[in-house]
Amino acid sequence: MALRVFKRVGLPEATWVGGFVFAAVGVALAIQPLPTTINDFAAPGSQPLSLKEQPVSAIVCSFCHGGYAEEEEPFALWSASLMAQAGRDPVFLAALRVANNDAGDGGETCLRCHVPQGWIQGRSTPTDGSALEPADFESVSCSMCHRMVDPEYVPGQSPAADEAILAGLAELPFNPHSANYVIDPLDRRRGPFDMNADWGGSFPFHAYEQSPFHRESSMCATCHDVSLPHYSKQPDGTYAPNAWDTPAPSDDKYTQFPEQRTYSEWTTSLFAQGQVDLNKRFGGDRPTVSSCQDCHMPTLSGGEGCGFDPPDRPDYTLHTFPGANTWIMRAINHLYFESETNLTPERVDDAIARNVEFLQAASDMELARNGSDLTVRIINYSGHKLPTGYVEGRRMWVNVKFLDAANQVIAERGHYDAATADLTTADTKVYERLHGIDPTVSALSGVQAGQSFHLVLNNVVMSDNRIPPMGFTNAAADAVQSGAVGYTYADGQYWDDTVYTIPAGARKAQVTLYYQTSSKAYMEFLRDNANAGAENPGQVAYDMWVMFGKSAPVAMDQGTLSLSCACDWNTDGVLNSQDFFDFIAGFFTDNADFNNSGATDSQDFFDFLTCFFTGCP
Repeated sequence: MALRVFKRVGLPEATWVGGFVFAAVGVALAIQPLPTTINDFAAPGSQPLSLKEQPVSAIVCSFCHGGYAEEEEPFALWSASLMAQAGRDPVFLAALRVANNDAGDGGETCLRCHVPQGWIQGRSTPTDGSALEPADFESVSCSMCHRMVDPEYVPGQSPAADEAILAGLAELPFNPHSANYVIDPLDRRRGPFDMNADWGGSFPFHAYEQSPFHRESSMCATCHDVSLPHYSKQPDGTYAPNAWDTPAPSDDKYTQFPEQRTYSEWTTSLFAQGQVDLNKRFGGDRPTVSSCQDCHMPTLSGGEGCGFDPPDRPDYTLHTFPGANTWIMRAINHLYFESETNLTPERVDDAIARNVEFLQAASDMELARNGSDLTVRIINYSGHKLPTGYVEGRRMWVNVKFLDAANQVIAERGHYDAATADLTTADTKVYERLHGIDPTVSALSGVQAGQSFHLVLNNVVMSDNRIPPMGFTNAAADAVQSGAVGYTYADGQYWDDTVYTIPAGARKAQVTLYYQTSSKAYMEFLRDNANAGAENPGQVAYDMWVMFGKSAPVAMDQGTLSLSCACDWNTDGVLNSQDFFDFIAGFFTDNADFNNSGATDSQDFFDFLTCFFTGCP
C-alpha cells in the first residue's frame, strides 16, 4: 500500500522512495559504499517477524487515550512530538538516503529506531524504506513503547511473564543501545500503574503488565545511546572496521563507535545518583527530578490518561517529550496530510513553544567584568551534555554585542546572518561535537578524511567541547565515550567560561546564548548528498529548512552588563575632576550610594576615592 506523502504536490510514497534508487546511482560515482550487509548491523534482542500478536495502530489507542483533553491526553500530546513523527522527518529521510549510499544496507541502523513497528514486522528491508506501510510511519508508537520488556529480569519487580520472554531470545542485549529492544511477543501493554487495583481487580480493556521499567532511564537508552556496530574499538583507542558481512564481535556499546551518547552522559551525572532539586525548572509538578522521564515527561498532578473516568493520578506524566528541535514539526505538518500525522497548526505551535521553553530552562548565563575583559559563563542544568544528541549540525554559541554611550553597536562577536544562515565562528565559542573519517575509511569509501557528516562512515570524534552535566568527572565520561575532545573540563565542572576583550568606547555588553538545531553546513550536505532528481529527499529537506526560517536560532539566555567605569560618575566616558565634583554634590544630598549598600555614608566616599585614584581600565 503506497503512503501518500507530500500533500502539496500529491506524490505517493512509492514514487518518492523510487527516487532514492536514482540517487544511489548518481552518488556511487563519487563514493564507493562500504561492503556492509544487514549482518554487519545485526543486534541482539527481539528480531523481525518474532511477534505472535502484531502491534496496533496509535489510532486504536486514541479511542480511549485521546479525544477528551488535549492538554493532558496521551494521544494528542504524543502526536505533536517527534516520537510520533520520527519516520516522517524529512531530515531523517535525507540522512537515511545518505546512509544507504555510503554503506550497504546502512539504513538498517536508522530504521530500527525511527520506524520500529515496521522493523519488527520485517519491513526494514530493503533498507531504503520502500517496503514500509502507512502504520509504520507512526514511528515510536504506543505499541512499541508499551510492549517493551526490561532486558534485565528482576525477580519480584519485573512482570513474571518477562522471565520466559527473555529466556526465549537467541541473545540478550549486553547493554541498552541502538534499538536492541525486547518486545513482548503478545499484546500485553505495559506501564507503571496497577490497572487491576484501579478497576476493582479486573481491568477489562486489554491485557496489561505493571512495569517499573517504564519509569527508568535505561528504557530511553534503547534509542538515545546509538553505536555503529561495524566499527570496533582498538587497543590504541581508534575505531576500525570489522570483518564484513559479520555481526559485531561484541554488543557492548562501549566497544563500538559512539554515534551519540545522551543516556551515557546522564549516567555520569548527578541526576543518575538520585533526585535533584532544580526549583521546578523541569518536571512539571514534580518537586525534584532524576530520570529522563522526570524531565521529558513532566508530571501533571491529578492528570488522567484515559477518557473512561480513570482515577486522578498524583504522578500522571504527560506524553509531551519536549526536546530541542524548533522547526522540523512545521515541515512535517506542511508535507503530510493531517489524517496521517494527527497534527494541527495549533498542536505544532504548542509543541514548538514547549521545546523553546525547555531549551531556555536548560542553562543559565552569568556575566562579569574583570578589568578590560568580559567573562561569559554558561551553566548547564540539563541531565546530559549541552547540547546533546547526534551531531547533525546541532550547536550553541555565544553572541556578544558591545554598545557605546549612544547605544550603538561598535563590535560584535559570534555574528549570525539570518538571511544567509552564516555564523561567524572565529571570534566566539561554539559548543558542538564533530565527527569525521580516518585515512583507512577514506581509502575504502573515497570520501576525504577529516570532519564529515557521513553518519555510517564516521569513525573519529574530531572535537567535543560541549558542557558537561552536574556530577561530571573526566574518568566517568571517558569510560562511556563522552569525554571532552580538544577541550578541557575539570572534575565537577558543569559550566564554561568565555573571555572577550572589551573594545575601547564600549559602555554596555548585550550577550545571548543561541541554540540551532540544523546548521547551514549540514543542510547543504544533505541537499548535495541525498540527491534523487525532482523527488530528491535531500532537496526536500533543504527546501523545508529554507521555508521555515533556516532553523532560526533560539535565544536560550540573554543578559546585559554595564561596562561603564563606576567612578566615571557622570558617565561621559572620561574620568576627570568633574566626576569628583559631581560625586561630592551627590554625597551631600544623600544621593551617592557608590557601593550599593542601600545608604550613602562615609564608606561610599572612601570607595569612590579608591576607584578614582586607581583609574578606569
